[in-house]
Amino acid sequence: MSTVLVIGAGGVSSVCVHKMAMNKDIFTDIHLASRTKSKCDAIAASVKDRTGVDIATYEIDAEEVPAMVNLIKKIGPKLVVNLALPYQDLPIMDACLEAGVDYLDTANYEPKDEAKFEYHWQWAYQDRFKDAGLTALLGSGFDPGVTSVFTMWLKKHKLKTIRQLDILDCNGGDHGQAFATNFNPEINIREVTAPARHWENGEWVETPAMQVKTEFDFEEVGPKNAYMMYHEELESLAKFVPELERARFWMTFGDEYIKHLSVLQAVGMTSIEPVKYQGRDIIPLQFLAAVLPKPESLGETTKGKTNIGVIATGEALDGSGEKTFYINNICSHEAAYEETGNQAVSYTTGVPAMIGSAMMVQGKWDGDGVFNMEQFDPDPFMDMLNQHGLPWNVKELDGPVGF
Repeated sequence: MSTVLVIGAGGVSSVCVHKMAMNKDIFTDIHLASRTKSKCDAIAASVKDRTGVDIATYEIDAEEVPAMVNLIKKIGPKLVVNLALPYQDLPIMDACLEAGVDYLDTANYEPKDEAKFEYHWQWAYQDRFKDAGLTALLGSGFDPGVTSVFTMWLKKHKLKTIRQLDILDCNGGDHGQAFATNFNPEINIREVTAPARHWENGEWVETPAMQVKTEFDFEEVGPKNAYMMYHEELESLAKFVPELERARFWMTFGDEYIKHLSVLQAVGMTSIEPVKYQGRDIIPLQFLAAVLPKPESLGETTKGKTNIGVIATGEALDGSGEKTFYINNICSHEAAYEETGNQAVSYTTGVPAMIGSAMMVQGKWDGDGVFNMEQFDPDPFMDMLNQHGLPWNVKELDGPVGF
């Protein structure tokens, strides 16, 4: 039996738990916990309605390590799947170590008081997980996650070396709102407003946020402005693909999103510094997140598609010289909602979380210590993407991208 405990009850968690319930041969006993039990209960009710599978639910503060340890020991899972906020990664890892259970997440740790996300906090757990004989898998979402697996599949099957890598994340969906984010507003805005960084000739190059952009014609979506940003998989890719000369991450944003974000930033609403209001300290960004539409509420109204992939240039595996390949997935918001009740941004993260969990509980990805997606065989993960709603395509391009 493979018992799993999922922490968090947002859109990504909803997708992951639905997909786990659709694979009862792999996940025989599913438990769901978050700070707000009513959210867990709503997901469990939807899962029961759609699949007939019962999900046990619990209330837990993921930052309270003793309480987490007690819950883990009570349930006895083979794996804890962390789909809570990135601030909670380290306490959940601590709880897994104390309880003696494997760990998986979709996003790297980020301190609450600093808009900075890096892997070094979690990589520092390597010896503790190794000595305990446990596995921690980091970043099993889409980006990070699938984009890294795409890269390693290309390196295994198409390219001997990868010289140049561009990750392109396009959300071509329209949710009908004046301004809303498709995943946690606080994390989304912190990420977007941070300085852009990319890997160039062995070092990080920093540029102001949202200053470098290009236009790219995304299949089944159309031409979109893509802005260069920093994203955590660049850090792990630079580590595990050492021959990389350049690696960049691009994400699309519409003009309305940019306009609203610029105004909010100008008036201080994206700040994470506390301000006094009626005698209390409040964080402007947290207040903004509270009044914006919840991402999990956008599924019914979001129409269109996402298109996420990587373009890699390097020495061909067959010795035929330098080649460029583009590998990507296109996902329909409407189809994602019909299947799980969630829009495609949650779907494209929640499905890889389920697949990474399957890799671990089935023993296809195994080892003692802390691992990134790049360190395991991409083939079984890629096979499951095709089987469980995120089919991918690969094609050869005429040459390196010109942006």
